[in-house]
Amino acid sequence: MPARVLVVTPTFNERDNLPGFVREVLRTVPEAHVLVVDDASPDGTGKVADELAASDQRVSVLHRPGKLGLGTAYVEGFRYAMAHGYDVVLEMDADMSHDPRHLPDILRAVDEGADVVLGSRSVPGGGVVGWGLGRHVLSKGGSLYARTILGVPTRDLTTGYKAYTRRALVAIDVESLRSNGYSFQIETTYRALRKGLRVVEVPIVFVDRRAGSSKMSRRIFAEAVLEVWRLRVDALRGRI
Repeated sequence: MPARVLVVTPTFNERDNLPGFVREVLRTVPEAHVLVVDDASPDGTGKVADELAASDQRVSVLHRPGKLGLGTAYVEGFRYAMAHGYDVVLEMDADMSHDPRHLPDILRAVDEGADVVLGSRSVPGGGVVGWGLGRHVLSKGGSLYARTILGVPTRDLTTGYKAYTRRALVAIDVESLRSNGYSFQIETTYRALRKGLRVVEVPIVFVDRRAGSSKMSRRIFAEAVLEVWRLRVDALRGRI
C-alpha cells in the first residue's frame, strides 16, 4: 500500500449514509484517511462528520458555506491532499454506491504503476446494480458520446470512483480545472490521457444509493454535453 492515502468524499444531505461509509472504508483500508467535504448540508451531515472526526483521528472535515458543486469540492480535497503530503487521493461517493471492497484492487493498480485508476463499470467484471433502463442509457450513452468526441479508448469516462497519484494531480493542473458537475470526471481523465499518464481501469460493481436521493439533474447533464466539446477544442488548440 502507498505510504499515505486520502479518500475524499463530498457530501450534501448524506447523514444516513456517512457513518457506514466511513466505517467500511477504514475497515477495508485501515491505514487510509478520510476527508469529508460538506456543503452545509441542511440535514446535519456536517455535524455527523464532525462527530466522526472527533472519534477517529483518521477522519477530517472541510465545511463549505453552501452547495458549491462536486467539482469544486474535489478540487478543495485535492488541495488539502497536496498540502498535507498524501501520495494517493481517491474520489468516492458517501452513499455506498462506491463499494469500499474494491479499494484494495484500485490501490494495487497504483502500486503497479498506474497514475490514475478508474473504478470502471464498463470493463469485464464491472457492472451496475439497481438502475432502471433510463439511467443505464444516460450513463452508457454519455460515456460513449464523450469517448467518440474526445477520441479516447477509455471505457468508463464518467465514473466517480477514481484514484490519482500526487504526480497525476500536478500534471492535470488541479487549479485550472473548470468542470463542476458530471463532466468533472471526464475532464480529469481526459487531461491525464493528454499528459501521457498511465490510466488504468479496474472493474467495480456500482450499487445504486441505499438512502437519500441522486444529485444528478438535467442541468448537470447538459453541462457535460457542452463541456466535452470545449475540452476537444482546447486540446486542438494545445491548451491542455
